[in-house]
Amino acid sequence: MVQCFACLLCSGLSRRLHSAGSDPAARLSWLLSCCSPTGEPQCGASLSDPNKALKINLNSNANCLWHIQRSENQTIRLIFSYFKFNPSSSCETESIKVYDGPSSNSPLLGQVCNNTDAVPVFQSSSNSLTFLITTNSVAFTRNFFVSYYYFSPETTIENCGGSLTGPSGTFTSPNYPAAYPEFTYCVWHIQTTKNSKISLEFQDFFLELDQNCQFDFLAVYDGLTTDTGLIGKACGVSRPTFESSSNAMTVVLSTDYANSYRGFSARYTSVLPSPPEPDTSLTCSSDRMTIVLSKAYLDSLGYNETHLQLNDPSCRPVTTDQVIFSFPLSSCGTTKKDEDLSITYTNVVTISESGNVITRKKIVQIIAKCIMEKNSTLEVIYVTENNIIQNTASVGRYNVSMSFYDSDSFSSPVLESPYYVDLNQTLFAQVSLHSTDPNLLVFIDTCTASPQSDFGSITYDLIRSGCKKDDTVVTYQPLEHYGRFRFNAFRFLRRAPSVYLQCDVLICDSNNESSRCTKGCVSRQKRETSSYTWKTKAVVGPIRLKRDRRAADHLESLTGTDAEETPNLQRYSFSTLSVVVLISNIIIVVAVVVKYHMNCLSGSGYQKIPSSY
Repeated sequence: MVQCFACLLCSGLSRRLHSAGSDPAARLSWLLSCCSPTGEPQCGASLSDPNKALKINLNSNANCLWHIQRSENQTIRLIFSYFKFNPSSSCETESIKVYDGPSSNSPLLGQVCNNTDAVPVFQSSSNSLTFLITTNSVAFTRNFFVSYYYFSPETTIENCGGSLTGPSGTFTSPNYPAAYPEFTYCVWHIQTTKNSKISLEFQDFFLELDQNCQFDFLAVYDGLTTDTGLIGKACGVSRPTFESSSNAMTVVLSTDYANSYRGFSARYTSVLPSPPEPDTSLTCSSDRMTIVLSKAYLDSLGYNETHLQLNDPSCRPVTTDQVIFSFPLSSCGTTKKDEDLSITYTNVVTISESGNVITRKKIVQIIAKCIMEKNSTLEVIYVTENNIIQNTASVGRYNVSMSFYDSDSFSSPVLESPYYVDLNQTLFAQVSLHSTDPNLLVFIDTCTASPQSDFGSITYDLIRSGCKKDDTVVTYQPLEHYGRFRFNAFRFLRRAPSVYLQCDVLICDSNNESSRCTKGCVSRQKRETSSYTWKTKAVVGPIRLKRDRRAADHLESLTGTDAEETPNLQRYSFSTLSVVVLISNIIIVVAVVVKYHMNCLSGSGYQKIPSSY
């Protein structure tokens, strides 16, 4: 009996003894039904009670089958209000399978696994039902709490479940504020307007309390189904709050046969999401504006690419996984404004429904601005949505280059580098702005020469503040995107071989007759800092004299000739050396012989040879 009492505690059903009545024999019969003859919880059983709750503990390699059947022609509702599998298991290795009939050969109603995201509830089509629990070989204690009861489907409970579709509303448990009925299973489906969310709050809440909410509980689902998407489960007296991720929510109330309380009073409201962040980007170059919008951003607003247009509706986007408008700065209805030190190009992407008489959607305008100022291009996007303005910004540049040309027609650029010239030769220089906007002027403000490319040592001014500082300089009138001048070639003293040229370039709006580009030479004292739009530097060089190239070529030629003659010279030097050594040796030998002979003469004296007569 001690073991059976342990089984009773294990099953968590001591609170249920009063359901067997006050008859000790009935209580003993109920207790024995809980336990096997050895006092251990059973692995499987045949059950015929009108309702029952079981706490099941299983270890590894279990394969347990429970049969539920009665003679009454009623339906069975089976609820797994708590389950704990081996955390590493899958549906293939561990599961609960529920069959609609008296055996495991009956049709499968469904399956419960470790990853089941719901409080599983099954309903039979007849008076019998079977469930099978299998576990894998991992040593782990699995826990399950399952209850069932018979009921008649045609029996209805007032104020139990229903559909709620208004933007807000209230509902209560059956009999509230009186105790809710036993064996209650109520389902409320809530659905609000598209693109909204649902917030659920409880003004009053009192269900039977237990740690895992196994007996009486409230389950809330994200969506219109109870098969998945469980947001949470609640019981006890705390007042929970829930929020869906969409415009649909399902609320379930499930109770058993004992310990009923007053239930709950709930209120739901639809919540409009915060305005989505505009997932857009803007890129500005010297000649183009590119606006990119994500399809997901348009979807969040309830639109697609067919609802978009620029100031000029004939300019259409290219659609891939993004929606892209890319067009020249001076096209598609783009407006231009001269603002002191900058020129601003503006276009507007309007997102709205077309072809309809009325609409309930917001009209969204994306205001794209390319602001050309100083050494950069500032890119700004404004998104207006019912007077809500959001913006982003990034940086770009005008595209400016400088080249030498071979004549004052400026038709053939000089491509060689270094550029070799004759001393006092006339050189033609042109600064070019690469832009599709025809209403821009290029003005050469200052040009400085230096023998070094970093312009960090000696410098010499050719042009300063639009004024000629070198007598040979001739400037040309500004011509749209070109600034031109000429000068005579020179060289720096101290035999610096190269000359580099750096020019400060101003870009102005040609429609502004008082811009800096139209004023020519202006002294430093009178110069207006706000009279031009954009300023940058252009560098070209080096320039070198042709005689330097000839000298370099001659030196290279000599070096090559010496290199070719070196082997012959080496052979000649070796032969000459050999002859010299030989002659020296002969001279030494002759000197030794002569010296020896002289020594002999001095030792014997002088003697006249007698005559034969």
